[in-house]
Amino acid sequence: MFGLLVYTGLTNSNIIIFFLNYSSNLAKAHFLREKLLVRRWAFFVYLIIMTKNSLVLYKSTVAIVLNQDGDKYQIKFCSQPASPGGKKAVYGEQKVREKDVVLLHEGPVSSLENVLSFCDEKIPDQLNETYELLLSDEGTASESISISDLAEYARGEWNADHAWAFYSALSKDVHFELSDEDYKNGKLFYTLRTQEEIDSINQKNYEKEHEAEIRTAFITRLKNKKLDLPADAKYMGEVEAYALNKTDKCKTMAEAGFSQTPEKAHQLLIDTGIWDITKNPYPTRFGFSFESAREQLGAMPEEERMDIPGFAYAIDSEHSTDPDDAVAFDGEYLWVHIADPASSVLPDSSIDIAARGRGTTLYIPEGASRMLAESCLEDYALGLKEKSSALSFRIKLDENSQIEDCSVFKTHVNVKRLTYKQAEEQKESAELKALFELARKNKARREANGAVTIQMPEVDISVDKESKKVTVEPDVKYESNDMIAECMILAGEGAARFAFKNQIPFPFVSQESPEFPESIPEGWAGSFAKIKCMRKRSVGITPAPHAGLGVSFYSQVTSPLRRYSDLIAHQQLRAFIAGGHVLGKDEMLERVAAGDAASIAAKKASRLSDTHWKLVYLLQNPEKTYQGFCIDRRGNDALFLIPELDMQTTMKGFSSAELNQEVTLKMDRVDIPNQNVQFLVVSD
Repeated sequence: MFGLLVYTGLTNSNIIIFFLNYSSNLAKAHFLREKLLVRRWAFFVYLIIMTKNSLVLYKSTVAIVLNQDGDKYQIKFCSQPASPGGKKAVYGEQKVREKDVVLLHEGPVSSLENVLSFCDEKIPDQLNETYELLLSDEGTASESISISDLAEYARGEWNADHAWAFYSALSKDVHFELSDEDYKNGKLFYTLRTQEEIDSINQKNYEKEHEAEIRTAFITRLKNKKLDLPADAKYMGEVEAYALNKTDKCKTMAEAGFSQTPEKAHQLLIDTGIWDITKNPYPTRFGFSFESAREQLGAMPEEERMDIPGFAYAIDSEHSTDPDDAVAFDGEYLWVHIADPASSVLPDSSIDIAARGRGTTLYIPEGASRMLAESCLEDYALGLKEKSSALSFRIKLDENSQIEDCSVFKTHVNVKRLTYKQAEEQKESAELKALFELARKNKARREANGAVTIQMPEVDISVDKESKKVTVEPDVKYESNDMIAECMILAGEGAARFAFKNQIPFPFVSQESPEFPESIPEGWAGSFAKIKCMRKRSVGITPAPHAGLGVSFYSQVTSPLRRYSDLIAHQQLRAFIAGGHVLGKDEMLERVAAGDAASIAAKKASRLSDTHWKLVYLLQNPEKTYQGFCIDRRGNDALFLIPELDMQTTMKGFSSAELNQEVTLKMDRVDIPNQNVQFLVVSD
């Protein structure tokens, strides 16, 4: 083993001065600074060769080279040190390659025993003095320095028998840090740590030595909910993990005598100042990231598509950033054009598997965590470019809006974007009038088939990223909302019929018929009574009626950018119309089940997130009053709906309340972790 270092620029007079004055600390400091300054522009030449009696580092110990055998070295090391009871040290020998060891000193050493037995208590002080010297000069403070130079500066010599003791002391010294990169290359070079780094190491060492008493003191502070912040924050990581459902138990809470539930952990984090009341744990609890998918889809692939004349209309809320559907009526056919990410997302690709795990785009007041990468919107959303690529459903309807035929095409479409409000203002226009008439007929058809229409309040919740101020506004509905909804239902019904007709394994959505009581009250109470009677929807590969919608076949196909079930439906349809391989029933069932499970979890995370921010809103507006309406009676209590918040609350001792009775309510108490709120009646 050897290293080559070239050096010019250090004069003989410099060297003479050094040796004449080495005993002087002042001269030593002067020479050190001068020598390292020269090295900034100078080259060194030295030859270091690993030979017999060289000293090397082998794994975590020191060894002496006995001889060289070809490309390998025979080394001797101590495998077991002598014991205080009188047992002698045990030595071993091993053949190693050059890359398995690091040269510590070229030697020669007198013996391995002398190397291991050497001890000098002055070395730590010498290292400290050298550190101060190096630190005192801007140039030397930032440069790396070899172990041999450090030894010369600290001790006046680089002695083979002393090298292991010096290296061991240097390894324990907080002032110097070994360069990992140089070590990998067989070199021992060190850099100076900053005072901040040194303080951090010393603090960690102190904490390690006094771990038990530090822990006891922390637990005492935690019991009293009076932490020493920010220092105590690092001990609360386990509590945070438990509150986020990342662990199933919390030792810290048990030690402090707190019962272990995620809600208790949440409250404890608030009480101790670790979390603010605005902290939303629910996406993480259900395994969702606050960030969108990262893997890019790439540009839309080039393939043959049908050009659709005229314009289609992408109608959505003013806050929408991912338009994935557009509608048009050409006088004969209803066209429902849907974004086409399935053109790039192939079954079982990495993007497909990741989307399956998410199930859907997670919409929470903080923003959207998208199922597919944000960047895909530019290429795949509708209406963001002059011409959009789509998977289009051409639907033939009879005079009662009953589907006669549905065909599926890959298309290019001219799309205009409108808000619901803009569409409402233009509903008598030549472009939109027919769509509104068609939607009215379809709604009447479905209601005649038993479709259930339930009107409940909805709100839009937004959170300012900086201030965390919450805004809750009513979600205003127009007839244009219903028009688009009816077109989407027709697309889902048409796609399901197409899949059933062509025997394509498909994600069908169904719902059993509800059983309503003979008498249903009016108003909000009536809507709530209907909700209680509705059956859960089911997703599978066997078609069945969707009673809630009043259709015989149904599938969701209109949101492949944000729903996995829609994406796999598109994958099947594209494969079929291209004459390619469609997934079998078992494969589809597995994907449908996984995507639906993730989607259900996302809905729970979204619902709980909405409630969380509503409670924060109440705390931010403590004096605000709200109108509440009695929607159900439960023993001595009554359930009230607050339309302005889209929130329900139980009022104790209101057994005499009449259904739909209106009262004025004001927030009394809010429990963020348990998502409870108590209201007071201001007037009735």
